[in-house]
Amino acid sequence: MIRGKVLLFIFFLVFFLCGSVPAQDVYSPYTTTRNEIIFNQSMFKIDIIDPAVSTNKKGLNYPGLRGTDQLVIYTPSYGFRTGTNEFGTEAIVAGDTVVSLSGADSLIPANGLVISGHGRARKWINENVMVGAKISIDLSKNIITSYITSDTFLFCAKEKIKEVQNMMLYYSQKNASYSQKRTEQNIEKAKEYIAKAQKNSEDSQKYSSRAIDYANLAMSTVIPYDKTELKGVWIRPVYYQKKDIEKVLDNLRNCGINDVFLETYYHGKTIFPSQTMERYGFIKQNEDFTEFDPLRIWITEAHRRGMKIHIWFETFYAGNKPPETNPEYILAKKPGWANYQKKNAESQTIAYSVSEHNGYFIDPANPEVQKFLYELLDEIITRYRPDGINLDYIRYPQAMASNLGKYDMSHWGYTPFARNEFKAAYGVDPLFLKPSDPLWSYWRFYRCSKVTNFVKKVSRLCRTNKVMLTAVIFPNRANALDTKLQDWKNWSVNNFVDGFTPLFLTCDDKTAINLMEDVLRNKSQSTKLYAGLFVTFMNGSSSDLIKQIHAARKYSLSGLIIFDYAHLNDTYIKTLTESVFRPDKNEIIITDNYPAKSNVKIKTDRADKKVKKRGRRK
Repeated sequence: MIRGKVLLFIFFLVFFLCGSVPAQDVYSPYTTTRNEIIFNQSMFKIDIIDPAVSTNKKGLNYPGLRGTDQLVIYTPSYGFRTGTNEFGTEAIVAGDTVVSLSGADSLIPANGLVISGHGRARKWINENVMVGAKISIDLSKNIITSYITSDTFLFCAKEKIKEVQNMMLYYSQKNASYSQKRTEQNIEKAKEYIAKAQKNSEDSQKYSSRAIDYANLAMSTVIPYDKTELKGVWIRPVYYQKKDIEKVLDNLRNCGINDVFLETYYHGKTIFPSQTMERYGFIKQNEDFTEFDPLRIWITEAHRRGMKIHIWFETFYAGNKPPETNPEYILAKKPGWANYQKKNAESQTIAYSVSEHNGYFIDPANPEVQKFLYELLDEIITRYRPDGINLDYIRYPQAMASNLGKYDMSHWGYTPFARNEFKAAYGVDPLFLKPSDPLWSYWRFYRCSKVTNFVKKVSRLCRTNKVMLTAVIFPNRANALDTKLQDWKNWSVNNFVDGFTPLFLTCDDKTAINLMEDVLRNKSQSTKLYAGLFVTFMNGSSSDLIKQIHAARKYSLSGLIIFDYAHLNDTYIKTLTESVFRPDKNEIIITDNYPAKSNVKIKTDRADKKVKKRGRRK
């Protein structure tokens, strides 16, 4: 314990000392060695180093101040982590070497930096940077160069072997009956190829690549199957025939997934014919599903297979189509329900959130909004009897971090109803409050409490009907309160929810662990924690996925949910079904009409491709 505290003190001391030094002093530019072979060398223009509001207007509306198509370098001078969102990719550099790849909000090493890219820059990173790559930065020209060398592949293979061995040691100590034969065999093969690579520099890439392949295979076999663990996936239901839904459920069942989080209310529309939507004059059913009730089929067929359906419900999000384009859109019918930022509170045009896919949001403070959403959930629960409700967008739209300029101008909730109600209670229109004012904390509490009160109402509804209630939350509680007005700790302490499904928007297991620890510190023991893994959406490696699952196991989480099915390709499926998701056939419920299939491949149809294309938007 004492040693741990000393190490922690040293880390923060180093971080503090490095936090004020210029970029060129926190990394060591790469220089070639005599015996090193360069297989690939690629350069890219750096847009900015350690962005600020005053220096990067292009990134002003985006998390981490990283704009569209930009390549940004973050050093310890910027802060503890990058604060970026999931629509980019990041490489963590220590010294002159890439030590890990991430997706968003990466920890910034005290002895290095983070390379972060969106759009074109993201593409460059994905194609030219890998673990073990050497990095050099020319500050005079603002050019970054990535080198893939013979040492790159050896570094990557050796690091993977170390990681697998540590994981294998963990499970062997935890379970006396743990079998590690397959893992050990693959590790030995990997070591053999490393030895060949070290002896033959000209063929080092070939042999090192083979070593990496075997190390990856070892990693896919190292985590044992746990039948008590919830294994879920979020799905957008872009399937329009019963047979297609059945096929998806068969695929999922055969790769060990037991819980489906089905997107049921999204973009302000329902996938089922809703009496509630019709009563309010909104679009009765998403046009893609006219004369077809997919929700009934999903639930019926999932239950026949021994699987569960959770309703993925995008609470205060109303879609990204301008209201004026359809008179039946929610905000076209009810413009008074719209949410507004402080900077456009007096505008006659309904505001959308630039940092949230240009999406429109409805006002949590408005009692009519809460009544409508409650009635819609009540309809779903009483008509369809799902296994769970998964509240998403159960928050305000994202604002800028409080350490940035014009923080208050980016905040949401400045609607006529909220302003009038707050003024009646406190005598001040919140439009004129600044973060330094004593009443600012009351204004923040006012908005947080509106979201919490809705969670409380839905909790009663779910408990009465014996339906599990989970909520999508943003880990890092302080940031969730600061930028999204999401007081999820309150929901847990008061036992309003059965579980959290936090979004771990990263490919890096160290970052994921940091986020897991934050949720564990702030939730009550009665609230279960299911890790929401974004590795597949971010196009991370299969090893990244396995390492995050291992982290979830080490922290004894109740399960994990993958985002999302459209990105769960055959490579990920093969990795998961080697061991960690390999279903116990005795546990699977199979009817005569639905025999188990082997070697099932999940194909991407045209609708899936549309989802993927949309998912890449900033």
